[in-house]
Amino acid sequence: MTIPDNQGQVSMASSSPPGKEPVLGVGISKTAYAEVVRYCRMWVDDLRSRKGLPEALSRMPGRYICVTSVHGIVSALKNSRLKSILNRADIATPDGMPVVWAMRSFGVHGQTRVYGPDLMLAICSQAAACQHRIFLYGAREETLTALKAMLRRRFPDLVIAGAWAPPFRPLTPEEDDAAVRLILDSSAEIVFVGLSTPKQEMWMSEHHGRLPGIVLIGVGAAFDFHAGMVRQAPAWMQRSGLEWLFRLCMEPDRLWKRYLLETPVFLPLWALQKLGIRKY
Repeated sequence: MTIPDNQGQVSMASSSPPGKEPVLGVGISKTAYAEVVRYCRMWVDDLRSRKGLPEALSRMPGRYICVTSVHGIVSALKNSRLKSILNRADIATPDGMPVVWAMRSFGVHGQTRVYGPDLMLAICSQAAACQHRIFLYGAREETLTALKAMLRRRFPDLVIAGAWAPPFRPLTPEEDDAAVRLILDSSAEIVFVGLSTPKQEMWMSEHHGRLPGIVLIGVGAAFDFHAGMVRQAPAWMQRSGLEWLFRLCMEPDRLWKRYLLETPVFLPLWALQKLGIRKY
């Protein structure tokens, strides 16, 4: 994916994250691919400047980025913890076209989508050029194997410091400690988290304090897409806001409740916010 250089300019001297626009009470960052990629580089540079200085590093916050779709926003309406996690994120990108359209309707003119799978590739491209060390957390072993192979083909210079597929159940405290140690021992600087919403957001919120300076990025289904386990919607369906229909057809048993029962409430609530009848 080509990231336009004229989108999302950010001063490398500034650590302030991009501003956010409230969408149904969830702050969504007014940003673009190029800006998010540059923030990641700035944060990794900051982390590297503190390596070898244990006291300074221990005081450094971990960063986390959420790619936020309609599903995430609607889930946050019913889950105050998730809402707080999204609002505390360093960056919460508009991952779906309905979110983009809502932001534009609220006055964020020119807002574009920042889609998790494409963002992952853009950051990997930069990581390969800058020798940033990435870690893959999530999915299944076979998915991680295929994903690593794809990334190495596409980005031969990419440093994959490690990967781990957690079991599909809550981790014991001992397992969780071991996972944190695995990431720290790998000297990873960027961790891609592929656990789906809201699991990945909660994991990042719970662990960013234990992973000082490391950039955590929740990318949802990107692992499955890039590993070839699940087909992505055609570009025209993504641009038209019809990706949900494609995904529903691909995975009806898993996604029917999300797309047929949960996310339809977004449209009337968006309208109420736009009309000023409901405020956030």
